[in-house]
Amino acid sequence: MTTKLMGTKVQRVEDDRLVRGTGRYVDDVAPDALHVAVLRSPHAHARILSIDVEAVLDIEGVHAVWTYEDLDGAMAEPLPLLIPHPTLTHGRTQYALAKDEVNYVGEAIAMVVADNRYLAEDALASIVVDYELLPAVVGIETARAAERLVHDDVPGNVAARMEQSNGDAAAAIAAAPHTLSLDLAIERSACMPMEGRGVVAKWDADNGRLQVWSSTQTSTGVRAAVAAKLGLDLLKVDVITPDVGGGFGVKINHPWPEEVLVPLAAMRLGRPVKFTEDRREHFISSAHERAQLHHVEVGFDDDGRVLGLDVRFWHDHGAYTPYGLIVPIITSTQLLGPYKPGAYHVQFDSLYTNTVIVTPYRGAGRPQGCFVMERTMDAIAASLGKDRAEVRAVNFIQPDEFPYDHGLIFQDGRELEYDSGDYPAMLTKIKDLVGWDEFEQFRAEMAGQGRRVGIGLACYVEGTGVGPYEGAHVHIETSGKVKVATGLTSQGQGHQTAFAQIVADELGVRFEDVEVTTGDTRRMPYAVGTFASRAAVMSGSAIHKAAKKAKEKALRIAAEALEADVEDLEIADGVVSVRGTDASIPLGTVAVLSNPLRYAFDEASKAATQFSVGDPGKPPVAEGDEPGLEGKDFYSPPRSTFASGMHAVIVETDPDTCEIKILKYAVVHDCGHLINPMIVEGQIHGGVAQGVGGALYERMAYDESGQLLNASFMDFLMPYVTEVPTSIDIDHLETPSPLNPLGIKGAGEAGVIPGSAAFAAAIEDAERLSITAMPISPSELFALRQAASTNAGETP
Repeated sequence: MTTKLMGTKVQRVEDDRLVRGTGRYVDDVAPDALHVAVLRSPHAHARILSIDVEAVLDIEGVHAVWTYEDLDGAMAEPLPLLIPHPTLTHGRTQYALAKDEVNYVGEAIAMVVADNRYLAEDALASIVVDYELLPAVVGIETARAAERLVHDDVPGNVAARMEQSNGDAAAAIAAAPHTLSLDLAIERSACMPMEGRGVVAKWDADNGRLQVWSSTQTSTGVRAAVAAKLGLDLLKVDVITPDVGGGFGVKINHPWPEEVLVPLAAMRLGRPVKFTEDRREHFISSAHERAQLHHVEVGFDDDGRVLGLDVRFWHDHGAYTPYGLIVPIITSTQLLGPYKPGAYHVQFDSLYTNTVIVTPYRGAGRPQGCFVMERTMDAIAASLGKDRAEVRAVNFIQPDEFPYDHGLIFQDGRELEYDSGDYPAMLTKIKDLVGWDEFEQFRAEMAGQGRRVGIGLACYVEGTGVGPYEGAHVHIETSGKVKVATGLTSQGQGHQTAFAQIVADELGVRFEDVEVTTGDTRRMPYAVGTFASRAAVMSGSAIHKAAKKAKEKALRIAAEALEADVEDLEIADGVVSVRGTDASIPLGTVAVLSNPLRYAFDEASKAATQFSVGDPGKPPVAEGDEPGLEGKDFYSPPRSTFASGMHAVIVETDPDTCEIKILKYAVVHDCGHLINPMIVEGQIHGGVAQGVGGALYERMAYDESGQLLNASFMDFLMPYVTEVPTSIDIDHLETPSPLNPLGIKGAGEAGVIPGSAAFAAAIEDAERLSITAMPISPSELFALRQAASTNAGETP
């Protein structure tokens, strides 16, 4: 019998070729391609008075140089605004090549196509641009002041103001026995995948067909944008996403300027054309995230129960809004976490600044919201002198209250309604895992050695599996092999393994016989993409449904061939059998019977031979069935699923250097039924590493003129293996989602969401200082100590 694979730690099938260096990335495609280099603005805000490219045309090896004036039709229009929203009254997107004005350092102005990147880069130096410098708007406070504007036609630099509420928060706060006010901040940061953005295009003039390879998280979105911008039929554009060296959200945006410019160049020049982003370009022309300022008013009772919560915040979305308001909407709704305040009101402004655009980065607004809510919970506990875990417990949504409707609208436009969870059980698990109740004894022991330690806890809920849909195609070959295709892309999540587990279980075939393809519009032309912790829920469910269809068809055909009832059949190890008898037929043979031609490949003779089972004059498939043994289906959820988790960390802070050392890190996570626990744990490990970076190291440092001061790995600090916990204690809770056939929830962003909140709590606990902004560096911790000493009248 075939062993069930769902819920087991199956070794990833992707790893062997990747660790051996035989992966194939965008830059490996078309080694004979012409290369693109992009001239980018050195100024954060300026009018373009003139661009002189004459000198470039005389450089040997240069094939083309283009500015905005060389674009026409849809290419001359702004890039699309992907997710509009009624409150986004002043949405703006950039042009593929800047028209008249630049609004951030790094904005694309001109493009050179040459024999190689070296020539193209040298040619950029021959382009002369005359600018009229304009004052830059940098940072949330400057944008709020609105003494100068990013876009002249956007009053106050406010692209959108959105407000939601459930109950009368102001009245509840006013009537509460206790109240607090907090001002909290998260700095701007960015994801740093090992592979930057890249795109290759080939134009087949004879067939009028365009092939594009892109390091993207949304191959079908790129396909649609390229077709629309270049005036091509959708069916004449193929977008293939090969191996991708990390995405983390920055590769969602579709299209990037280069994703339409490179195909345009390939069509105009009749040659393959390639763009590969270098690291500085990634810093100054991709996308950032995180920066928000929050003001919180909260009212609570003697037990710490939140009676009213009012949050006002400001979000920095950079110079343009190609991805709409997704990040601040998520912050405003996911801020609530596992809690149920008596009344809640939230309002945010999404602001323009002369900096790189902001689009989702792993966590996508949730780390900010979690930081705000968890800091609020810790402040309530401190003001009442209560245990921080106890205050959280009294505010939890209880297991018997699911589904729980918060009375708000989530990012997908549907109700913010949690489907399942057990937060009290999770709290018990995390306390046991980190040693919460024993910590004071540990603190005393460390104090006896002159060491400062602190413990922090953070809880979160993550909306996952956001729609609108994903599809899948499952095809059983005459060899018995199973080919699976789904449209979303892979950037290291283990899709080829997890999806194969789903198919192997549903079809009753060997895991080794399942091959999964992702991100190829030739195989699955309609999809949404890989982001928002949606792959397992969306494509996993679609694959399950498609495999079920293929199985039903296989059983119908096998029943005819074996002269048995469908109910008496079972499939194991790729063989259909009649229960209680020796009668059986391989799935490959069933695939042959599904084809009117009835040909199969005979292994013995190594040739295609006529196959003759049953009456050759009888139709091989039932009426209404199509030829071939396959299933195709789509999954569209009623609303998002909601995963959850809790992180706890013990840190040590050096009394002299203020260095912060991680002594213990623990995670409890609930993503419903686990497909592959090892993959989930890998996602958690990677997320924790990014959470450490966001809490202690990573920030984008702009000066007042809009220049990014740390646009290299020499200056932008990322945690190495020496800074990331070598051992993370992980436990799982499984509360199945009722919203999809597999009972699963997303897991991709879980590890990063509560990082800043947990570290802030632990550092505060160690230092007895108020931590209100993240990330925090040793120098900032030192400054807080100095300020506290001065305020207390001590000598610094």
